[in-house]
Amino acid sequence: MATDITIPSTISHATVLHATRIRRTFAYLSSFLFLVTLVFLILVEIGCVSANRPVIPSIYFIKLDLTNIIPRSVPNFRLVNSIARTLGLHDFYQVGLWNYCAGYGDQVTECSKPQKLYWFNPVEILLSELLAGASIALPSQITDALDLVRTASRWMFVFFLTGACLTLPTALLAPLAIYTRWASFPLAILTFLTAFTTTVASVIATAMFLIFKSAVQSAAETVNIQAEIGIKMFVFMWFAAGAAILGSLIHFAQCCCCTSARDVRTGRRKGRRKAYRPFGRASDIGATGAEEKPRARRRWMGRSV
Repeated sequence: MATDITIPSTISHATVLHATRIRRTFAYLSSFLFLVTLVFLILVEIGCVSANRPVIPSIYFIKLDLTNIIPRSVPNFRLVNSIARTLGLHDFYQVGLWNYCAGYGDQVTECSKPQKLYWFNPVEILLSELLAGASIALPSQITDALDLVRTASRWMFVFFLTGACLTLPTALLAPLAIYTRWASFPLAILTFLTAFTTTVASVIATAMFLIFKSAVQSAAETVNIQAEIGIKMFVFMWFAAGAAILGSLIHFAQCCCCTSARDVRTGRRKGRRKAYRPFGRASDIGATGAEEKPRARRRWMGRSV
């Protein structure tokens, strides 16, 4: 039968730590989750910003392959494709958050200058790279999607940058929820904003580039452009969103659950019952709180056993 816990008038720091162990565990877990969010958001932010650093060029939202831009239905398509390359077109273009990168074969050779509120405009890029007097006409399926890309890209940029800026202070302030329940509500709001901005940015990026990929594929009869979604970028941004959502849910739960250090000191809640047990092993403590006497040793042939 369980006995009532008697809380001493003066509670030691060790007792408070023991009584609030569950809350401390979840507070530190949420802090770790937001650090994970920050790491993945940094990977999203630096994707495609440089052609000379390892790994970074392979992080992109979408890749457009123009190697065989002229479809097979056109006579002498191989010759025309080779001419298109000599006119200045790259084999592929990769889209990042700040800029785009281009290259030949499997090698990224150059990246554009990073700029804020960047959006990928293939018409402008292709016309700027072609030699003077040369031009290329993209189908309406692609050009009609540019208005969506321009608007969505700017909102995506704002939300990703806001989420990254909120994540670090959120991770640093998360352990404050250990000490008082009053800190849980403002922290829950902060973590919600972090999770909201990161998730909305991921949703916008996913929807926008899937729609753009569909528009490119629907124009395959006019121009043979292959569109490929960047798996790494999508994994990074959704891992960041998932970790932020989980961390935010933990803080909302701590508004009403788990005993804080202030609860223990003021006597509102007791926390973990084990924190108030007398010093010693539980097996050595009887139901009345008295320690059991050690068993008498048996004697065998004059020796104690």
